Amino acid sequence: MNSTAVSQTHSDIECVEPTPTDSARSFHIAMPHTTDSTTASHDIVKPSRRRFLQSAAAAAAVSAAPLAHAQQQPAMADASTVSTNTGTAASLMPVKLTINGHPYEMQLEARTTLLDALREYASLTGTKKGCDRGQCGACTVIANGRRINSCLTLAVMHEGESITTVEGLAAAQKLSPIQAAFIEHDAFQCGFCTPGQLCSATALLDEFRAGDASAVTADVRFRPPQLSDDEIRERMSGNICRCGAYPNIVSAVKAISITKA
Repeated sequence: MNSTAVSQTHSDIECVEPTPTDSARSFHIAMPHTTDSTTASHDIVKPSRRRFLQSAAAAAAVSAAPLAHAQQQPAMADASTVSTNTGTAASLMPVKLTINGHPYEMQLEARTTLLDALREYASLTGTKKGCDRGQCGACTVIANGRRINSCLTLAVMHEGESITTVEGLAAAQKLSPIQAAFIEHDAFQCGFCTPGQLCSATALLDEFRAGDASAVTADVRFRPPQLSDDEIRERMSGNICRCGAYPNIVSAVKAISITKA
C-alpha cells in the first residue's frame, strides 16, 4: 500500500469519526426516548399522589351512585311497603281454640304453627321451641287427647279443638300426679324438655289405659297388665332429654302407672 492510499484511508476514518459537537447532539437526541421509557415504567409501578387521589374519588363516586338512585325514588318504596302490609293483613284467619279449658280467639296467618300460636299469641310459654323440626319433643302438647308435636302442625288445622299444655296439667294450684312423680324421682335436670316430657307421659298413661299397643308390645290383641320399662322407653322415645335423665323419667312414669293400674 502506498502512502497516498494510507493517507486516503486515514482521511476516510477521520471523516467517519463524529466531532464533539455531533456526539453531544446525538446524545441529546437519544436521551428523551430513554427518559420517557423509564418514566412510564416508574409511573406504572409507583402511581403519583395525584393519580391515587383521582382513583379514590372515582371509586367513591361509583359506590355512592346506587344510594343516590334509591333516594330519588321514595314513592316507589312507600308503595311497596303499603302493598306488603295490606297483603299480610288480608291473609289473617280467625282461629278459635280451647286451651287448658279457656276459649281463645286469635287472628293468625295460615302458616302459623300451633307452637307459635301458643307461645306468641296465647302467651303460654311453657311449651318450648327446641329443634322446631319435630325431632326433640320439647313442644309436645295434647290435642283432643292425643299428644302431638306442636311445631309440626298449623294452628288453623286445630280449629275448635281442645289443647292441653303443661300449664293445664295442674288443677286448682295442685300438681298433677305425673308432675309430682317427676319431682319425687328427680326426673329432670335443666328442665327445658320437662314440659314436653310431662305432656307426653300424661297422654302415654291415657293411651295405655285405652289399650293402645306400642312397637314392643308382645301381643297387640291384649293390653299388658302393667307398663314395663321397655314399654315406657318405647312410648317416650319421641322426647329427648339431653341431660340424660331417662332412668328417672322411666321410674316416675312407672310409679304412676302402677298406682293407677
